[in-house]
Amino acid sequence: MRDDLRGIWCIIAKDMRTYYLKPPAISWGIVFPIAWVLAFYLRNPVDFKGLIPGLLAMTALFSTTAAEAVVINFELRLGSLERLLLAPISMMAILLGKILGGAIFGLLMSSLVAVVCALFLNFDLDWISFLSILLPALLAFSAMGSLLCLMVKEVFEAQTLLNLPRFVMVFISGVVYPVEAMPKALQFLAHLFPLTYAVKGFQGVSGVSQGINVALHAAVLMAFFLIFFLPAANLLSKKFE
Repeated sequence: MRDDLRGIWCIIAKDMRTYYLKPPAISWGIVFPIAWVLAFYLRNPVDFKGLIPGLLAMTALFSTTAAEAVVINFELRLGSLERLLLAPISMMAILLGKILGGAIFGLLMSSLVAVVCALFLNFDLDWISFLSILLPALLAFSAMGSLLCLMVKEVFEAQTLLNLPRFVMVFISGVVYPVEAMPKALQFLAHLFPLTYAVKGFQGVSGVSQGINVALHAAVLMAFFLIFFLPAANLLSKKFE
């Protein structure tokens, strides 16, 4: 257990230095969601506060997956991931280290956006409840990126594969348009994606929407994390068979 914890920490520290704390990851993780929401703000600035929960959820999604979808395949190609197997660390711990690296980067970016919204846009947040939604959302998004990365062999394939669910989620998960106002078929589809529960959770903790069970949405996001993590661990093991 101690070796696994030490290995997880070393993987997180290395990935943060090598992949995440670089201009491309930062810009893709935070600039794109802000530019997207700003476009809708310019169209209807009166109701901008209603878009902030979607902005927070999008920032969490894009920042965690900014490099998550390419890190594992890139290191498999270089052979650096294989060298980790020489250390006294389990395969599950290696994958968890990769996932937590993306989640911690997403935590930094999402918290920055939340603080800016609170200070300059008078956006009220219950910070404890905010973290109770943000943390499971980050784990779910990061695990999703790892799973999609392991489903293909090439880095460019992983980016292409990840862009499909990301942009589908942006349009149907309530980021800019309420899920309840969509046709029934799209409502059903929206509830198959973790971004929907992140948006609703952020709406609940900010008071934008009333009557939202924040704990339930956090539990659903943790379930998504397990749904993505377990098959990802299986695929990673098969890479070394």
